Amino acid sequence: MINGIINIYKKKGYTSHDVVAKARGILRERKIGHTGTLDPDAEGVLPLCIGAATKAVPYLSDVDKCYEAEVILGMTTTTEDATGEPVECYEVNVTKESIEKVVQSFVGDYIQTPPMYSAIKVNGVRLYELARQGIVVDRPSRTVTIYSCDIIEWIDEKRFRIRVHCSKGTYIRTLCTDIGKALGCGAHMGYLLRTQVGVFSLEDSITLEELESQKADLSPHIRTLEVLFSDYKKFTVNQLGKKLLDNGNALSMKHIVEQIDCSAQELVRVYDEKNHFVALYKWNNTKNILEVERMFQTS
Repeated sequence: MINGIINIYKKKGYTSHDVVAKARGILRERKIGHTGTLDPDAEGVLPLCIGAATKAVPYLSDVDKCYEAEVILGMTTTTEDATGEPVECYEVNVTKESIEKVVQSFVGDYIQTPPMYSAIKVNGVRLYELARQGIVVDRPSRTVTIYSCDIIEWIDEKRFRIRVHCSKGTYIRTLCTDIGKALGCGAHMGYLLRTQVGVFSLEDSITLEELESQKADLSPHIRTLEVLFSDYKKFTVNQLGKKLLDNGNALSMKHIVEQIDCSAQELVRVYDEKNHFVALYKWNNTKNILEVERMFQTS
């Protein structure tokens, strides 16, 4: 049984669900979950959590991500990317300097309205299901964070490539559309490449074909759960705390080998006395105890 994370390079034409289904067939594992939908026409990093690691999907879905995308000026589309039907066409009469200024203006927190063609649910129905019926509904806007957004290539007078580092929940299609709106000439996204999800990057990803050919020994490609939480403080229980940890009970400092200061609600890694990663705990500063957040295994 595999318990860990494999970083798959999703090729164009596959949905994220397709990748999970194919990986299940290759690995003969049913417990596989992906960590954030990547559009069928997009390519790049799609980490798969397998076995006990599926419990970590919510944590990996919450991490920052990096992308490269093509912005095409002069036209908006129904899907906000090149797969959609044209909505409006515009003359493009903007300078590189004005484009650079607008692109940089999106760095920081910005309020984004998700596209209709997205997997977000409104009243229990996914938006893309409504969009396919020609139904447009109000979508709740949300604040996302763009940590950096840089132009990395000028393709021609209407097309350029950007590199984006952003928070969870950011739609790069919508960012491209909003850049065009701010420039006054409309825009949509040409292509999308996801280059990083948390600690997982293009450099350490493998394709489904490579997964198939190397399935006899995947050990070089399997990352352990604790890799996801390597930035979290580490606590190790003593003999007194072993049984409490096994049962997911609260831990006080007398159950911990080494005393480490924590801030309120801080998540920490907790290991058994044999140095096996067992669970995430959260510091309750009111009670001065660690309370279980998520059990990953028993020691």
